[in-house]
Amino acid sequence: MTGPTWEYDGYRPEEERLRESLCTLGNGYFATRGALPECTADDVHYPGTYAAGCYNRLTSEVAGRRVENEDMVNLPNWLPLRFRPVGGDWLTPDAAPITEHHQMLHLDPGLLERRTRYPLGTDGTLLVRQLRLVHLADPHLAALRTEFTAEGRTVDLDVEAALDGSVTNSGVARYRDLDGRHLTHVQVGTTAPGTVWLRCRTRTSDISLGLAGRLTAEAPVTHANEAHRAVQHVQLVLPPGRTVTVDKTIALHTSRDPAISDPLRAAVDRVRAAPGFDELLDAHASAWEQLWRRTALDVPGEAGSILRLHLFHLLQTLSPHTADLDVGVPARGLHGESYRGHVFWDELFVLPYLNLHLPEVSHALLRYRHRRLDAACHAARELGRRGALYPWQSGSDGREETQQLHLNPRSGRWLPDHSRLQHHVGSAVAYNVWQYWEATGDTDFLHGEGAEMLLHIARFWADSADYDDHLGRYRIQGVVGPDEYHDAYPGATRPGLDDNAYTNVTAAWVLTRTLELLRALPEPRRRELTDSAGLESDEPARWEEISRTLHIPFHDGVISQFAGYGDLAELDWDGYRKRYGDIRRLDRILEADGDTVNRYKASKQADVLMLGFLFAPPELRGIFDRLGYRLDERTWTATVDHYLHRTSHGSTLSGLVHGWILARARRADAWVFVQEALRGDIADLQGGTTGEGIHLGAMAGTLDLVQRGLTGLETRGGALCLDPVPLPELSSYGFSLRYHGHWGVQLRLRSGLLEIAVPSSGRSPIDIRLRDRVVPVRPGETARLVLPD
Repeated sequence: MTGPTWEYDGYRPEEERLRESLCTLGNGYFATRGALPECTADDVHYPGTYAAGCYNRLTSEVAGRRVENEDMVNLPNWLPLRFRPVGGDWLTPDAAPITEHHQMLHLDPGLLERRTRYPLGTDGTLLVRQLRLVHLADPHLAALRTEFTAEGRTVDLDVEAALDGSVTNSGVARYRDLDGRHLTHVQVGTTAPGTVWLRCRTRTSDISLGLAGRLTAEAPVTHANEAHRAVQHVQLVLPPGRTVTVDKTIALHTSRDPAISDPLRAAVDRVRAAPGFDELLDAHASAWEQLWRRTALDVPGEAGSILRLHLFHLLQTLSPHTADLDVGVPARGLHGESYRGHVFWDELFVLPYLNLHLPEVSHALLRYRHRRLDAACHAARELGRRGALYPWQSGSDGREETQQLHLNPRSGRWLPDHSRLQHHVGSAVAYNVWQYWEATGDTDFLHGEGAEMLLHIARFWADSADYDDHLGRYRIQGVVGPDEYHDAYPGATRPGLDDNAYTNVTAAWVLTRTLELLRALPEPRRRELTDSAGLESDEPARWEEISRTLHIPFHDGVISQFAGYGDLAELDWDGYRKRYGDIRRLDRILEADGDTVNRYKASKQADVLMLGFLFAPPELRGIFDRLGYRLDERTWTATVDHYLHRTSHGSTLSGLVHGWILARARRADAWVFVQEALRGDIADLQGGTTGEGIHLGAMAGTLDLVQRGLTGLETRGGALCLDPVPLPELSSYGFSLRYHGHWGVQLRLRSGLLEIAVPSSGRSPIDIRLRDRVVPVRPGETARLVLPD
């Protein structure tokens, strides 16, 4: 099997959770972690399976309080397939010696391969080779092929396969005080020789699940179903040197699926009709080949290999199948239970890449937000405000899912969680609406659902702004910015901060863009929109005023993260690094010491600097100009340096944003942070978090770093605007994109030369806008442009 692979050699129990996350297979509908099928959930292994958008809500007793949490549900485990010599013990790498263990994730065909060799006494060994896929062409199917080869002597082998409904959500240690029993009414049965089924439902969301499994082997398959487990057995005779194959094929349906009446019947019918493993693999690999053609980056070297892995996991979470689902962007993918499968603001780092490759998926993800607009408006009314307040954490129905308490594993204390005050998530939704429209030209969406979201988000910001007579400006108070370390002023009895710069600047941008859109709407649509929203005649004028006079605090010649930031104490960074080593989670360290990060100029991740991630330098200067502030290069460079030395990078997004910013502000230092972004999950830089699920926003962000960050690519004003920055470590790369109906537009940069090829079609030319010129490229033409120094 050829093509790029991600490989692990040797068995290391302490690395299994990490490997299982990075070897997860999925298709946008469901995903299964890369756990060994012969191993059960324990402190080493966690074979989780998750369906996009499948949540359940439970109430738990924690620290003397009843707390409610909604979780992405760990579904019945379809993987189990264990084996043993007849009369012997079940073989696992934890319970028996092994002489070889190798895992290979084949990225191009989306296939996980493992080889393990178990010694059987002094005169023989058992070689186990497995191939696993979660089908990309048919999103309801998965398959596992197991090849057994006896070496040295004949082996009589017992094989047991199962569908296991006894699973719980227990993959994140700090959540284990919470109720994780999400499945109920588990039933199992046999429908035909070689085929078993399992059905169950979630306890409160009442989602019905149907799972059917087919086992094929050279020997007869028998059934011995147990409580909560549909079990199949086969006994094999393995002559030395001859390989015997067992294939397990499963089908999964839920009651959230369209066009079915009964999930169990749909699963049984689908697994009956499924072809054999070889035919399934051919169709699966073909589907992956098509998807790679639409999305892949061509980047040489180690960076290119990591980017390929990142893209693989992005596409397994958000594939073309996602376009048919009512789901958002789960921050940890479909790869584990951290963050409970919730949707945060990570689409801000994901959609810009998808917009130019899979715009139908971006459209579906934005519609997830639009369907929850009513819930966001209700949340704003609960605060006494008009407009829409999107939740910091979202799940099934759009209500705020942010936990009330979070555990500090270092101190063992449950602490109040105030991250729901990150109201800036609404600006992220608005930004993505605008970016999607610029990339696709989908005016119907912008004038329809997009305009509705923008109007209500702008209205919330306007209603959140209060005029300060002393400053002569509007202020937004009582919020939390992207830096979650700061959620209150030192000694304050109430949470929240005033005039977070990122929040205020993005609020001003939303107000400006919404006013621009209202002016551009056809008059009948504008009247329809404003009438349905009950927009009062004086509101747009107030928005205009606020968008020009929101307060942005400064101190010592740099932008302040929030009002009063400059009065905070300096942290002894060298002392804490010397004492603790890794201080990424500085908040936990200080709390365990009886202190609080709220007292210090210390950030978890990029906050003010996020502005340079969202907006190209000319646009950011324009926003500040409109607000009445001068943001020259000197001020921005000083701001970058200030926060660069006061950030602990306790988020995988931090290295990404800093690398993006430094590629333009201080190129010599950029590569250190780009490498951190690339290695965040593969090296588990956050210390054990990747085993609980990959960081999807950071993975997608590295792809966008190449696509937009290094190229300076903007889809603006009906043109592709480019302003490349040479980064020596990533100086040659290429990719294709889909832009305003043009499919497969090829861009390649190398040695100061930009090449753009537009495939033949009946569409209009694409305007390529560089700093010093505009070059139209017609379909069927290739332009080669020398870049300015």
